[in-house]
Amino acid sequence: MKKNIVLKPDEALEYVKLNVSKEDILELSYNRIFAPGEVLDLMVEEEFGEEEIIVTLHLNGDLVNDVVRINLNNIKDDLLEIGHITDEKEIIIIVEE
Repeated sequence: MKKNIVLKPDEALEYVKLNVSKEDILELSYNRIFAPGEVLDLMVEEEFGEEEIIVTLHLNGDLVNDVVRINLNNIKDDLLEIGHITDEKEIIIIVEE
């Protein structure tokens, strides 16, 4: 099942926090970067009284095959699209202000 939804940046982060699990595929498009990969970890931390969502991805690609940690709060205003793929569904989140 493929579904497109439009969310604001904060709503998109809330979606990731509530719906993304380990071993899901997450495709982040932000600024001029496309980072697809398998979710290894999703952490919600609190720093200076603010909640931060940090995702660890094992990137899949021909040139880059690495593990990265991305603080989604730092890039939320640059997010263009988030693809969330599981065995059962594919959700494309279009991020708009």
